[in-house]
Amino acid sequence: MGGLRDHESVSELVRRLTAALPPEAVLSRPEERLVYACDGQTLHPGEADVVVLPSSTAEVVAALRVARDLGVPVVPRGAGTGLSGGAIAAHGGVLLGTARMKTILAVDPVERRARLQPGVVNIDVSRAAAPHGLRFAPDPSSQVACTIGGNVAENSGGPHTLRLGVTTNHVTGLVLVTADAEVHRLGECAESPTTADDGLIGAIVGSEGLFGVVTEIVVRLVPGAEEVRTFLASYRSVADAARAVAAVIAAGVVPAAVELMDRLAVRAVEEHARAGFPLDAEAVLLVELEGSVAEVDALQEPVLAALRAHAAIDARAAEDDDHRARMWNGRKQALGALGKISRGYYTHDGVVPPSRLAEALERIAEIGRRYGLRIASVNHAGDGNLHPLILFDRADADELRRAADAGREILSTCLDLGGSLTGEHGVGSEKRELLDRQFDEPTRALFARLRRAFDPDERMNPGKLFPSGSRCGEGRVPLGTKAARGGWL
Repeated sequence: MGGLRDHESVSELVRRLTAALPPEAVLSRPEERLVYACDGQTLHPGEADVVVLPSSTAEVVAALRVARDLGVPVVPRGAGTGLSGGAIAAHGGVLLGTARMKTILAVDPVERRARLQPGVVNIDVSRAAAPHGLRFAPDPSSQVACTIGGNVAENSGGPHTLRLGVTTNHVTGLVLVTADAEVHRLGECAESPTTADDGLIGAIVGSEGLFGVVTEIVVRLVPGAEEVRTFLASYRSVADAARAVAAVIAAGVVPAAVELMDRLAVRAVEEHARAGFPLDAEAVLLVELEGSVAEVDALQEPVLAALRAHAAIDARAAEDDDHRARMWNGRKQALGALGKISRGYYTHDGVVPPSRLAEALERIAEIGRRYGLRIASVNHAGDGNLHPLILFDRADADELRRAADAGREILSTCLDLGGSLTGEHGVGSEKRELLDRQFDEPTRALFARLRRAFDPDERMNPGKLFPSGSRCGEGRVPLGTKAARGGWL
């Protein structure tokens, strides 16, 4: 939980926020705050002193001005679907949710742009753009619930970002309110954009709420594909499926998506969604091509040849559009399906080079056996982004401990194979103790200096990203500031 917070200072915080914001925007009762105690994973909850739900940039400014004057920590939060503990108020203070900022401000089909508030749900952007033959490319599996603001915070990806890129490749403008309550307009949100804006936008996307609160976003829209063709391949081993992924990439093909699911995941999905996956396989691949009809026709045989080259049981195109839609619906419901066969699950999103995918999955299976845990494998395999889901009984303290230990070992394995800690979930609080395994001290110090350029007192999202023991990792505010006097040190 963190922080020394007395009743008097919390009451003063609530009083000032209530005076600055509409009454319905300030939630202070315990039962109201409980809803915001965790994100998509519930293992390490944190309690905010107050939750604020602004509806505009002006209200965000008002809330941050109160937090600034009292020296209070602020935790930005989108829809709460994150999986790294990034939107949890582990040090108390203000949890600032943007879910009520949910207006699509404009869709420009000529410039292929959409201007959005951060609480707009991901899939609603593509729905709004669809009448113009356009879409928003990043499509996290939680896209029916996750919001654009959260996507920006974590630089989210999704199954269909292999060809077109992740969130950072599709953001062209931002409005950022920093911890000092100053509003900064960048890129296509600025009156006079400069080339420097592009670099700042690139730094802000994926900054996990450490730089401020994003209140407006301009995103790039892309045309819908003339032709989309999906292939399903099944294998007698996960390793064979992983080698087939490497073969597709080695053939010089960049599919729209390459997804791999193992037997445990497939069986759960079939029980839950009847997606049409074969139950006799140890692993299946979903490979999707998109482009012009001529391009997809030209790539079909090389892709099928690569899929069949590694002992495939079967490899063929989806029977029809309905079959294709059912398979993708099943894939995107995999986490929910696994939740029906286990009392708890714990997932990470480490990355390995695609050429090391087979080795990584074999090591993960061995980790599961050694810890006595079932681990389902659901992966964005084309770019090596792994999503192992460690299944355990939440009521069993020993299983919980083993699940946490297995997760750390899986992430260490990704680093050992030349990969990284996160592909799209962020570091948050879940992976921060491993950050020094990926980055040396001078690089971490550079990250810290960049963070302090936006937030000198380190009040935005304290306790995230940086390992404990470093000033940034502790989420503290320097002695002598208003935070120290107000009781949030």
